Amino acid sequence: MLKFVIDEDIPYSTGRELKKQGHEVIDIKNSKIRGSDDEKVYNFTQKERAILLTGDKDFGNILWFPSGRHFGIVIAHFPNEISSQEMTAQIVNELKKLSREDLQGNLIILEPGRIRIRRHNKK
Repeated sequence: MLKFVIDEDIPYSTGRELKKQGHEVIDIKNSKIRGSDDEKVYNFTQKERAILLTGDKDFGNILWFPSGRHFGIVIAHFPNEISSQEMTAQIVNELKKLSREDLQGNLIILEPGRIRIRRHNKK
């Protein structure tokens, strides 16, 4: 089981599907920090010791959010034309392919049919 914080730009259905798979999910849309800036969302996610699932490409900035210093950031990069149901299906299916080690401390970019992992250097 993993713990995810779902950012506001990710459909509710994604959180529901992840919960069905046994993961713990906190949806920003239902929290006290709804509408907050990236830094506050990031800090909240770290306090929760969770993986951030977001569509916000700003979280891919490794200078602001260095790999290895967080519990994992997953950026879902999908076309605007995709339905929320299809987006959820693709996100959930791609996440099934990843291990805890793939996620922990790393930056993951999910795109239709593609996963990119920027791993942190373990020193």
